[in-house]
Amino acid sequence: MTKDNGTSKNKLGNGVSRRNVIQAGAATLVAAPAVLRIIPANAQSKVIKIGNVSPRTGPLAGFGEADPFIIDQVKGILSKGIQSGGKTYPAEIISKDSQSNASRAAEVAAELILRDKVDLLVGAGTPDTTNPVADQAEVNEVPCITTNCPWQPYFFGRKGDPKKGFNWTYHFFWGLEDVIAAFLALWDGAPTNKVVGGVFPNDADGNAWGDSKLGLPPALAQAGYKLIDPGRYQVMNNDFTSQISAFKAAGCEIVTGNMIPPDFATFWSQAAQQGFKPKIVTIGKALLFPSAVNALGARGHGLTTEIWWTPNHPFKSGLTGQSARELAEAYMKAANRPWTQPIGYQHALFEVAIDTLKRAKSLEPKAILNSIIATDYRSIVGPVKWTGQPVKNVTKTPLVAGQWKRVDDKFDLVITANKRAPEIPVGGKLELLS
Repeated sequence: MTKDNGTSKNKLGNGVSRRNVIQAGAATLVAAPAVLRIIPANAQSKVIKIGNVSPRTGPLAGFGEADPFIIDQVKGILSKGIQSGGKTYPAEIISKDSQSNASRAAEVAAELILRDKVDLLVGAGTPDTTNPVADQAEVNEVPCITTNCPWQPYFFGRKGDPKKGFNWTYHFFWGLEDVIAAFLALWDGAPTNKVVGGVFPNDADGNAWGDSKLGLPPALAQAGYKLIDPGRYQVMNNDFTSQISAFKAAGCEIVTGNMIPPDFATFWSQAAQQGFKPKIVTIGKALLFPSAVNALGARGHGLTTEIWWTPNHPFKSGLTGQSARELAEAYMKAANRPWTQPIGYQHALFEVAIDTLKRAKSLEPKAILNSIIATDYRSIVGPVKWTGQPVKNVTKTPLVAGQWKRVDDKFDLVITANKRAPEIPVGGKLELLS
């Protein structure tokens, strides 16, 4: 691992100074081990440190909403330490908030590496967090696992070369080809004119989804759909009139895209004000969270999105033994909030991280990296095994699609299309908005 010496300063990147790193430590959330007294004395000189970065605040805070619950659960599992290489070590999780900001994510990732000297870095919650975290790990040669970001924005957003890949950073999630297939499975059986309005922000996700070669445009054209793409908008936009006008003029009966919740709320409100009434609205990111859909009131009913994980997914945790439903119910009881999709992936991230550390032949960075590469694990979001496909550093997890349905003022996310993952059961049929 890179030491915190004079040469490391140049590796901070993103304008982060050592003073910034030290000051940022004030916001650190540390799950400290409480078990030093029960760990053998010969192992107490070394504490295994897992660094975690996720968005706890800012417009992407929903992705990190369950982190305190997940980390508390994992902290309980780690109370007896981690057995690795024939020894038992105390372990701690050091968790930091990216504040939904890429520069901040890079800053705290550098802090975890250079000041806290973590053995393994993990991160989750859209490319705004996963990419700068992985970049810091790569440049400082620290093993890193990330999730909760489609693989193309993760890989190509970091200028990855499929012929070479990255050396230190690995990722598990689904890809744009999976979300396209899930959306098409959702739309194909519905009576529409197959004219689709695309709303894509000018960020890593939006540019990947709207990419003319690797994004939705070629796949929708091949499937017989016509995409109306008015161009990229700036995040936190307050006027979608140009997009809505373009969609009305083209007769769009379907709307799709990848938006943060505030932007979709603005778009959907202005669509109503301007008399735009599509039959299907399928949006990534913005419609993942019950809180965001609840905020839309009655107009949240019938909206559709991709589904990564639900209590009905047929997987269980190799770490706690919980089924997907048991994990979701434990979260709802502890937090008194509805379950959210990132719960499964944040739990799986720590499942894979701990499995990696247990199998590592030593705690040297290269040994931990080799353990990541050799992973063959059945997690609560499905199997995780890096086989070189679709690219060296990425393995994919299953994806389905579904619809928010409101009953007695409560929303439920119902799986309505599972063509690419038939092992995940459907719970209802798609209903048109108009």
